Amino acid sequence: MATPVRIVFLGGLGEIGRNCMALQMDWPGGPQPSAILLIDVGLMFPDADMHGIDLVLPDFTWLREHADEIVGVVATHGHEDHVGGLQYLLRELSFPVYGSPITLGLARNRIEEAGLLGKTELIPVADGERRMVGPFDVEFIPVTHSVPHAHAIAIHTPQGVILHSGDFKLDLTPVDGRRTDLARLGAIASTEGIRLLMADSTNAEEHGHAPSETSVGAVLRSLFSQHSGRRIVTASFASHLHRIQQICDAAVAAGRKVATLGLSMKKNVRLGMDLGVLNIPESALVDIEDIDRYPPGEVCVISTGSQGEPMSALALLARGENKWVKVGDHDTVILSSHAIPGNEGNVNRVIDGLLRAGVEVVHSGVADVHATGHAQADEIKTYLSITKPQWFVPIHGEYRHMVANAKLGQLMGVPRDHVVLCEDGDMIELRDDGLELIGRVPAGYLYVDGIVGDVGQGVLRDRRVLAEEGVVVVVVTVDIETGKVLTGPEIITRGWVYAPEAEDLLDEACDRVADTVERALSSGVRDVESLERDVRRAAGKFVNERTKRRPMIVPVVMEA
Repeated sequence: MATPVRIVFLGGLGEIGRNCMALQMDWPGGPQPSAILLIDVGLMFPDADMHGIDLVLPDFTWLREHADEIVGVVATHGHEDHVGGLQYLLRELSFPVYGSPITLGLARNRIEEAGLLGKTELIPVADGERRMVGPFDVEFIPVTHSVPHAHAIAIHTPQGVILHSGDFKLDLTPVDGRRTDLARLGAIASTEGIRLLMADSTNAEEHGHAPSETSVGAVLRSLFSQHSGRRIVTASFASHLHRIQQICDAAVAAGRKVATLGLSMKKNVRLGMDLGVLNIPESALVDIEDIDRYPPGEVCVISTGSQGEPMSALALLARGENKWVKVGDHDTVILSSHAIPGNEGNVNRVIDGLLRAGVEVVHSGVADVHATGHAQADEIKTYLSITKPQWFVPIHGEYRHMVANAKLGQLMGVPRDHVVLCEDGDMIELRDDGLELIGRVPAGYLYVDGIVGDVGQGVLRDRRVLAEEGVVVVVVTVDIETGKVLTGPEIITRGWVYAPEAEDLLDEACDRVADTVERALSSGVRDVESLERDVRRAAGKFVNERTKRRPMIVPVVMEA
């Protein structure tokens, strides 16, 4: 009987972001009885109802409990939803990270900022390389995505090959000529066979094929020609180096100088040039503080903030608060991206701000200035036809995306009972006799608000009430010995009613609370906690009766 392999999903199933999974298997002769290999440790950006939250991470509880077993992390590519959580996990644990040089370069920036390079070793791998990571035989297969040098991960195990697709698309004309290695995937399928495929579901609902990234280049060149004589500001993900290359190519061809705006854009452009991923003439690059030396038609600014993040370079630009650039009716802004679900409001606010400043704005609703990095339905079907997996688990996407991907698997010949829909927290085991769900592990949200882990669901629930209904603080001082109210009640409110305009309502509320407290004291109640409960109940009932609202009631009963 071959050694079983367990797979634990810690994030990325049923959501966009927090991508993180662990493979665990016995390690005969190893320093530990079993070993764990992590694939990606990503983060997720907060929803609108997560008030005050900066980032959302996977729950690291299970990993902390098995810290001694972790032999390494394999990073499929350099996007934040796949490597952005590394710096937080490295605060608690120590492990090496494997990935392409550009993937490690993008991850290194954040790890270095956190002062945690000493907790890890960044180990670069080449396309097609196979490495032993503990007992795991890991192969790095090239795939095309919206960040250079992404990989699919094939793990050769006693249970056969487990293939993690990574984020991918089947772009036959990529910017760098590096295509998804379908030949290698087909070779594995036709020799060893692929026992289990775990594949990207993001665009499984979208019919047809995703457009090639190079198609965006032609649109950009046309836009640069149409807007000659105007200064052009483009916005893109700082990690989307292929898009940045095409923007620079269009700018240089139009005789423009290129300046970067935003720290991450500046860092990533330098990283891409150092690694040979970006090819930009040094003579074409200028510092952002020098752009006013050139006529508007000779300048192209590449900025961060395509998702409308409130403190990003582009958002500051739209509010007229950017330190380096002031925009007006001589500028064109090209948003070369799609809004991530949940960010539409922020992006729309930025567009409105730019339009108010007189800027001409070009976005993906106006021109084809963006191409997705994720495979659409026909590409996924092609992938399935080549890999011919015995078992199929859709990953990476909202639940509806994974359901659509599961249907594609069945359409392409994977037996219905061999397509398994999993969720965050599921632990499955691949054995000689098949694949089975064997348990659950903690997989809730870990919130980052300044520091990690000090905000839970209770705090978020309170923040939602405060944001939606406001707060009412009722202060009363009593003499416990005599059973008399000495001062108050006084009501302080924020977000319920505006106090200067509601004096009569507040006076009536004070009278209602005073009556309640006096009745409680006259009946012999001397316990402060009991009095606070009475105050909360009386104030809450009054507020609800008179205004049909349910603000947070904070009773404060003080003893004289």
